[in-house]
Amino acid sequence: MTFPDGWTTRRPTLDDLPAILDLMRASDIAAAGEAETGEDDVKAALTSPHVDPARDCWLAVRPDGGLGGFAYIDNENGGDSEFVEVYVHPEGGQPSRRPLLDLLVRRVAERAGERGFATVTAKAGALPGEGDYIAAIEAAGFAFEKRYARMRVSLADFAPQPLPPGVTIRLVRPDDEADLRLFHRIYDTGFRDAHDYQPRDYAAWRAYVDGLSAVAWDEWFVAEVDGVPAGVLMSSNQVLEHNEGWIKNLAVLREFRRRGVGGALLRHAFGVYAAKGRTQAGLGVDLTSPTKAADVYRAAGMEAIYECDIFQQKITAA
Repeated sequence: MTFPDGWTTRRPTLDDLPAILDLMRASDIAAAGEAETGEDDVKAALTSPHVDPARDCWLAVRPDGGLGGFAYIDNENGGDSEFVEVYVHPEGGQPSRRPLLDLLVRRVAERAGERGFATVTAKAGALPGEGDYIAAIEAAGFAFEKRYARMRVSLADFAPQPLPPGVTIRLVRPDDEADLRLFHRIYDTGFRDAHDYQPRDYAAWRAYVDGLSAVAWDEWFVAEVDGVPAGVLMSSNQVLEHNEGWIKNLAVLREFRRRGVGGALLRHAFGVYAAKGRTQAGLGVDLTSPTKAADVYRAAGMEAIYECDIFQQKITAA
């Protein structure tokens, strides 16, 4: 599909970050009722080592000069799985949605050829209520794969609980290279079971962490079982404006699962958030995860506040 008369496109740069953030947050509010995109999310999209904004991202500009849409490819490790993202402004941006999506799909095919893949898997996400976007995703060749949930718990009545026998929890030591490597190893190994996990080696992960606008190291934890490192929890500041603590990643090594480690890390984080005056805690979870992570979160009192559908298709290299 083509853009309507009067619309133009151009490539984004970091100078566009504030305008893109405003657009994405307006899109969040229209779709989910609240804004969750943060500055780090936009910065990551424009500085990913595996995506070139000058070739893999677009801004759609309305005839009046306002920003109508933003489209980009997300690929965390340079592998054969690409996530295509299209955000449009709820006020006048809708006509750019399908043309931007088509640009991304064509670019994914080109990138596959350039990177030596015969085929790649492309994914796209939409909330169940975004009927127009889902229709565009399906018309572009994507089919439903699975569903994620955005979960939240109130911390108003939070009460600490004893740790399971043998389990201890400590802070990560950010000035200790060996400890950061340990944190990454547990995170990377623990997520290898996840269907959508895109592994990043330590150097790439460390570059991502170093590029964050702020890191609350007192919210990053390592769990040990009888003195042996078993799990990690990484927090993020992306929803602080809602006075909400955010669990970015929680991983437990396979041999330590079903021993209460994940739940202990979760409740420990809740306690730290509550002590800082946060009123709630949240995270996102794959409802089809083989580790049954959603069950752990529900057991800790979390509930889904909305869900997101993931669609995918195989794309042949151009």
